[in-house]
Amino acid sequence: MASDSPVGRESILEAMSFAARAHRHQLRKDQVTPYVAHPFRVCFLVGTVFAVSDPVTLTAAVLHDTIEDTTTDHDDLSDKFGTEVADIVAALSKDTRQPHDAREEAYFKGIMAADDRVKIIKLADTLDNLIDSKHLPAGGQAKTVAKANHLLELLETDASASLRRCCEIVRSQMLSMANVGG
Repeated sequence: MASDSPVGRESILEAMSFAARAHRHQLRKDQVTPYVAHPFRVCFLVGTVFAVSDPVTLTAAVLHDTIEDTTTDHDDLSDKFGTEVADIVAALSKDTRQPHDAREEAYFKGIMAADDRVKIIKLADTLDNLIDSKHLPAGGQAKTVAKANHLLELLETDASASLRRCCEIVRSQMLSMANVGG
């Protein structure tokens, strides 16, 4: 896959610093953990659990929430990391200017139309949210599981073999949560 800028291992490290600065004042839902732990874990899951070594995908994984949750825009990412990375991150970003239902519908349509790199990052994001939901009350955990199940229902249809494997890992996490909780 051609890229408009050289994206290598150094880009992943630069993306980590960029994400740390962009998310510096944010916390996770537990109100203790720095938010940036989440994109770092998503990148880790993409690389280790889903066995993706592509630097473009790993860079985008680290940056996946910067457009949606910070003042960063597509141009910022395109200038620093290339259009390919910026486009992947944009595909993973909800348009918060839209009403909730329209935003969610457009978001999932975009995910479904995107290439497997976007879908794999979204699955890693979902997997991390499932793992991290142990800090949430039962209602919050149930909402996280329902969102994960919806995503899996969308992605498992006509999925590539590598994407199906990633879906199976996420589904396995959901089942282990149900077994612990039930």
